[in-house]
Order: sequence, then structure tokens, then C-alpha cells
Amino acid sequence: MFLSYLNRKEKLKFLDLAVYMVDIDGEPTVVEKRILNKMLAEVEDVREEYTFQKTASIEDTISFFVECNSVVKNIVYLNLVTISMEDDLYNTSELLFLEGLQNKFEITAEKRRDLISIVYAERDLRERASRIIKD
Repeated sequence: MFLSYLNRKEKLKFLDLAVYMVDIDGEPTVVEKRILNKMLAEVEDVREEYTFQKTASIEDTISFFVECNSVVKNIVYLNLVTISMEDDLYNTSELLFLEGLQNKFEITAEKRRDLISIVYAERDLRERASRIIKD
């Protein structure tokens, strides 16, 4: 969501974080692969450049984003929250990773709540649309 606002390098670095996020708890689930493919479609312009391998140093990738503006940090965080919440499974590794990013990106608790509410609102809208279509 809103990944098109990122520049080429930010998109590639985001994909590093996204792949790390889906691998953080072991083998990616079908749902995680689906959401990653959805995000890849959103960054189609850099897809051919990306190697689909975890970065050698996730800390370097995180440091890159620490230097970015708050809009970029919020977009990255929002999309990582989306990945973590997509499969409805609570995962401590994902939660701790997101908490660490929240601190490093200097995202306030209020902003975090706002970003998470976006994810819930999108899910609710998709579910409502699905019910309407099927009825």
C-alpha cells in the first residue's frame, strides 16, 4: 500500500525488509507469499532488479530507512504491519521486529495505532466487499 510513493532504491530496500519479515518465523506461509506477490506487483518497476534473497545485513537496510523521511518510514512500517497481520497468526518474532523498527523509525504509539487501524480498515472493506459480491 502506497509503495509507489517510494523511489527505486527505497522500493528495493523495502523488498529486503519484506522478504526478511516473511522469513522471520521460518518458511513463508501461502498467505505470506500471496501478500508478498501483491507488494511485488505494486513495485513492478523494480521487480526485475530484485534478487528475492534476504539481504546480508538487515541492520544496513534498517539503517538506510532510519535516514529517510517520516513518510517513507510510515509507508514501510505500514506495509510490514500488513504482512504480519495478513495470516492472522500471532508471531512473537514479527512483533519484536516491528517494535524494534517502531523505535528506530521514531514512530509514536499514536502513529502506530493509526497505521494499524488502516490495515484493519482495509481488511474490513475487503471482507464487506466479498460479502456483498457473494450475496
